Amino acid sequence: MEGITEMLKGVLEGMILENINQHETYGYEITKKLQDCGFEDIVEGTVYTILLRLEKKELVSVTRKKSSLGPMRKFYSLSDKGKQELQLFWQRWSFISEQIDKLKGMGTDEYEVDEVR
Repeated sequence: MEGITEMLKGVLEGMILENINQHETYGYEITKKLQDCGFEDIVEGTVYTILLRLEKKELVSVTRKKSSLGPMRKFYSLSDKGKQELQLFWQRWSFISEQIDKLKGMGTDEYEVDEVR
């Protein structure tokens, strides 16, 4: 879908954290899964940049493992700090989603916007 890339920039980190939370994984596999889920515009370079940032923020743990296809691969798993960040991501996502649904569904001026968390 055109224009989706800009919107995704703010949530891609959370999407990658969720992917890693599901199972230990590596960069190419994350990229492929996102593309298979309909995010065809996501490229490996973007994913690896985010993985590096997550590593620097200590949200992921990295293990190097031998690959049957060549050089060692970096496998990512969530650290405790990463699990907390993922939980915060989903709380923020729920809040934003609820507010957007309210905005879309308001037929009158009588609506209430929750306080920003």
